[in-house]
Amino acid sequence: MFRFRIFLSCFLVFNFFSFNALGQSDLSSVQIDKLILEALSDLRESNFEKSLIHSRVALDHSTKTKNDYFIARSYNIIAANYNELGELDKAIFFYKKSLLYAYKAKNDSFKNMLYNNLGNIYCFEKKEYSRGVEFYKKSIELSLKIKDSTQIYFTYVNIAWSYFDVGQFKNGYPYLQFINANQKKFQFDDTIVITNMLNGMYCSHQGDIQKADDYFNNAIRLGRNYIEKTDLSNAHLEYSKFLSANGRYKEAYVNLDAYNKITEQIYNDEKIKSASIAGFNLELDEYKRQIDKIEIEKDSQYQSLKKSRIIVVLFVMTSFVLLLLIITLVKNIRFKKKHNLELLEAKEIAEEASLLKTQFISTISHELRTPLYGVVGITNMLLEEHKELSNSQHLSSLKFSARYLLSLVNDILQINKIEENKVVLESLTFNISDEIAMIKNSLSFLSQKNNNKISTIIDDAIPEYLIGDKLRLAQILMNLVSNALKFTKEGEVEIIINLVKVEGKMHFLEFRIKDNGVGIAAIDQTKIFEKFVQVGRKDEDYQGTGLGLSIVKRLLGLFNTTIDLKSKIGEGTLFTFTIPFEYDPEKTKRIIDEIQVDLTSNEVFKILVVEDNAINQLVTKKIIEKNNYICKVVDDGFGALQILDNEYFDLILMDINMPLMNGFETTKRIRQLGIKTPIVALTAFDKDEITDEAISSGMNDIIIKPFEPVKLFKIINYLVSETKSVGC
Repeated sequence: MFRFRIFLSCFLVFNFFSFNALGQSDLSSVQIDKLILEALSDLRESNFEKSLIHSRVALDHSTKTKNDYFIARSYNIIAANYNELGELDKAIFFYKKSLLYAYKAKNDSFKNMLYNNLGNIYCFEKKEYSRGVEFYKKSIELSLKIKDSTQIYFTYVNIAWSYFDVGQFKNGYPYLQFINANQKKFQFDDTIVITNMLNGMYCSHQGDIQKADDYFNNAIRLGRNYIEKTDLSNAHLEYSKFLSANGRYKEAYVNLDAYNKITEQIYNDEKIKSASIAGFNLELDEYKRQIDKIEIEKDSQYQSLKKSRIIVVLFVMTSFVLLLLIITLVKNIRFKKKHNLELLEAKEIAEEASLLKTQFISTISHELRTPLYGVVGITNMLLEEHKELSNSQHLSSLKFSARYLLSLVNDILQINKIEENKVVLESLTFNISDEIAMIKNSLSFLSQKNNNKISTIIDDAIPEYLIGDKLRLAQILMNLVSNALKFTKEGEVEIIINLVKVEGKMHFLEFRIKDNGVGIAAIDQTKIFEKFVQVGRKDEDYQGTGLGLSIVKRLLGLFNTTIDLKSKIGEGTLFTFTIPFEYDPEKTKRIIDEIQVDLTSNEVFKILVVEDNAINQLVTKKIIEKNNYICKVVDDGFGALQILDNEYFDLILMDINMPLMNGFETTKRIRQLGIKTPIVALTAFDKDEITDEAISSGMNDIIIKPFEPVKLFKIINYLVSETKSVGC
């Protein structure tokens, strides 16, 4: 669906003529300016082919005259055409080129307008609202700098519209208030239709049906008076949604039909085809400009090289000694080239080995997680359905073994991600006391096993809320504390946290993990942070995989810090490290406000499971039905498409690795049918490996098997509630 937003085109000017060979432009600045104006006029009349041809010629002559301002304007009209044609990546590319030349021309007004246009693309077309709002803020910042209140008004219209588009009326209302308060002062043809439409949307949200109806009708009445019909089509579309929501279906259909006819008139196939040809020629011109630039640089380098050769020949003729030196130098160069070639081959072999290692780890982890999901799930089912087996040592051992194997897989994946620089620290707000309490509770079983006590001492000077990667911190502490509990019997493990210094907003916390266990011999203290290394292990003891401390060391490296170890045999061990965390109450409040609230529901949802593994089908269906949801299972993507033709589902759980047609392809086909049902990938693949492909195929979220049922139901409730609210 194409939508023409407020692109501030009143500040744009663009043009036309045939493309000439490189050289001096035969057009004056006035003529180029006229061409730019013609390109703008064509754009407003939705004649994209002419607009692209005009702007192409304007760009050519602007480049020849080296007029940065004209070049910026030409690129901007090209970007606006691509935006209208729905080729968003090309539009963004040319907007950014325009912005580059606007900076060269030092034109703040034009930069301001370009930031606004980029904000429109990211908000309304790509639906990346945070990125779009960043561009809007830059536009407002420049408007304030140059005291351009008109530009602020236009940007506020776009921001209000973007918030209303996603149902965030509370956030958008202050901007609408500003628009209404300044409407008479900034009464432009470009905004009067949209202003009425926005008021209609807000009144509809507030339940003021009559007032909303009046605003929508006024917007449509005014829109009919303008040559440019895009705003009129938007007014018909929003009015249709309003009428449908209020049960006035016949009127809703009439307005939706009006929207479709106007849109079809603006974007007919022949017009877009012609525009595509013009756009292709324009892109060829852009490539030619780059090639010509390279040829000029190449010729310059050749001339320099030619002069250098003459000088070398003169030196060779005048000095035999110099000739010997040159021969020696050539031999050295050949030797270095040979050596560099060997290094390059070694590098390629190493890269290939690294890729094979990554693929091997990915494949093995997937193949292990899939049966583990069945083992853990069926074990839980047995324990829940047969209470008499709750004390069964065999079932408990089976569940423990499966959990241990899953932990091993996750540890290996974590090590691999860190080594390949795929782990990025996050900024989350957290309470240090709450995090330590959670770690104590999680390790209570392990502490009871060896009859140990966990004690904590937390410095009162530490602020209540800090900002940093609490998940990585928890992983570090869990590994260190669990390691201490394993090697301590009938003793005590202490977690001591002190605030050691403050630099600006950064608070440096020192963590001390102390135990009075068996200790570590001096000879072993340099080894324990290596992968798969264990010390002090007896055959009858279970001491883990030897990956925990290696993960700790690598995670601390991400925080740019190190860990200190002090230990003596029979006296215990002390690990110490320091991590800086940010303290910023305002930022903390913003982060908390942005956290998505979990939407709980007592409704009975209907879930479709697409899964080819019979055991996993059984486990997933049992988990879903235990929560009183209705569940149906199909074996593959073709089965999913067939059942969706006849039945409605609230959510689809989609396996990825299926025969005949995988989960990504199945999702794409479902979306092509116009089905908006939320789709969640339920897979044994690592999340980072499939996130990009999952999003591009149309999936809404990802859950990794095995999973906690609570997490699954939270995601189901959130996605179903969000879909229903958008549908209303």
